[in-house]
Amino acid sequence: MPTRHHRRDFLKHTALAGSALAGTGFFSSLAAAESKSPNEKLNVGMIGTANQARFTMGNVSKENVVALCDIDDNYLGKAGQEFPQARKYNDFRKLLEQPGLDAVAVCTPDHIHAPATVMALRMGKHVYCEKPLTHNVWEARLVAQTAAKAKVATQMGTQIHAGDNYRRVVEIIQSGAIGPVREVHTWAGRSWGGGDRPKEMPPVPPNLHWDLWLGPAPQRPYHPTYLPANWRKWWDFGGGNIADMACHHVDLPFWALKLRAPLSVEAEGPPVHPETCPLGLIVRYEFPSRGELPPVKLTWYDGDKIPSQIEGLATGGGGNLFVGERGMLWADYGSWRLSPASDFAGYKPPEPTIPRSIGHHAEWIAACKTGGPTTCNFDYAGALSEAVLLGNVAYRVGQRLAWDAAALKATNCPEADHFLRREYRKGWELA
Repeated sequence: MPTRHHRRDFLKHTALAGSALAGTGFFSSLAAAESKSPNEKLNVGMIGTANQARFTMGNVSKENVVALCDIDDNYLGKAGQEFPQARKYNDFRKLLEQPGLDAVAVCTPDHIHAPATVMALRMGKHVYCEKPLTHNVWEARLVAQTAAKAKVATQMGTQIHAGDNYRRVVEIIQSGAIGPVREVHTWAGRSWGGGDRPKEMPPVPPNLHWDLWLGPAPQRPYHPTYLPANWRKWWDFGGGNIADMACHHVDLPFWALKLRAPLSVEAEGPPVHPETCPLGLIVRYEFPSRGELPPVKLTWYDGDKIPSQIEGLATGGGGNLFVGERGMLWADYGSWRLSPASDFAGYKPPEPTIPRSIGHHAEWIAACKTGGPTTCNFDYAGALSEAVLLGNVAYRVGQRLAWDAAALKATNCPEADHFLRREYRKGWELA
């Protein structure tokens, strides 16, 4: 059936739905490895103890949490009550010097991800880092390369990757159910952006170590608008909607279609603001053929730029629409549907081929102990983060980028170099 008909009827005709969350099980390669005694626990350090870090702390709490770091003494004190045996730090560089530390979880604002992760990897620590892997494209490449040399267990915090639903979608796409896929639409409804730098300069709260929070970013006066979460909309600290959510959603087509580096990237949005990210963004990626797989055009939409015809497809505010030669597949975190319904009446999904996950954090802990694999290691996560963050680069330079991934260069736009990496404050350099 023609693609045009698929597009028109997708909202009316949905055939199958599946919903599943992560369960028990084990990767075959890990199951084959000799398991360690339950008493042989990892010595884990937490870099960041608030918000998303609370979730991670809960998932590593059965190990020895021996070190805690936060720039906010209030959060640090609360975490210290839960792990009274742990040493407490405000500076992650001091934490990483603690003897006997095996692994760290980096749960900080984006601009601290690479400084903490690279230092930990160079010291031979296993690292779990929240998404996006880094603040900019150059850092993503550096982290991936450093991890490859370190030969330690790594995992990026895209927790939904461990769910059964993403596995089902990957299996369906790779089985050829909708035919070759040349087009994907991906979206998320969040909106981090807009605004100007505040002019007020209130005093720094006594519990906050502001200079350490800034880390590699340029010096600026404290203001409560930046934290705890609003830093995401400021270029110096985050990357807006696409940096916040695309690693979750673009992860699915990256996995299902075996994507890697794009050939070109272009973006559109409101006029570029020197300080803050856009309230909405559209990014168009072109990926090359991969073996027998055809080239793919992937379009990302966020904030107020989501087209009305797909805005209501995902109840959770985000999802993917795969357009194949023989049909379409829509998916969000927990469900999927095939369209048009008439073409997929009686459809039976293929037998599962991807082993179920023991849990995203559990994968990493097991890999730390056994040397086994993780599914979002920094090689995979680095490539995914590079592609995602290139969307912001294309937006900020205002033109289509012809991308040479090997050289980490936009061959047609030398101005892009300025946005591929940042200037680091003295004492925070990564080279």
